[in-house]
Amino acid sequence: MNATLPDAAPPSFARHSLAMKINGQPYRLEILPWTTLLDVLREQLDLIGTKKGCDHGQCGACTVLRDGKRVNACLTLAVMCEGAELTTIEGLASGDELHPMQQAFIKHDAFQCGYCTPGQICSAVGLVNEGRAQTTADIQELMSGNLCRCGAYSNIRDAIEEALPACHPRNAQGDGQ
Repeated sequence: MNATLPDAAPPSFARHSLAMKINGQPYRLEILPWTTLLDVLREQLDLIGTKKGCDHGQCGACTVLRDGKRVNACLTLAVMCEGAELTTIEGLASGDELHPMQQAFIKHDAFQCGYCTPGQICSAVGLVNEGRAQTTADIQELMSGNLCRCGAYSNIRDAIEEALPACHPRNAQGDGQ
């Protein structure tokens, strides 16, 4: 059985030019209109920290940040990201200094196999950015779209609770409000 390569398309399908910023770097890409953000990140840009889990938006392994908010990259067409600022797990650290959420995940052993960890961390940073996580129950509900087959949920919750104050956007700006 012959497989068609993702880049192969009948001549009648025009590629779209797409400009976006990923992890602080500007990109201009030529993509087919049906290409998902997940496939662009993994296959075209070699940003393989974002994982392909279910490919149906049910597990959260592909969670990235678009303009600071959580999205499932497997359900997001890349053309929907024109002009967006995207952050993947590779873009959270600042040089050798880990993001506070990454540090908390390590401290609390909030991963076992690690497959879901990039999506969990991006989702956790996103819920902080969204300003909706006030209680343990909020965190549990807001993280319910990210599955962990290893069952590290209590450690993940503890890591998020600890990192929440350090990650809050107002604290990151240093205004102390």
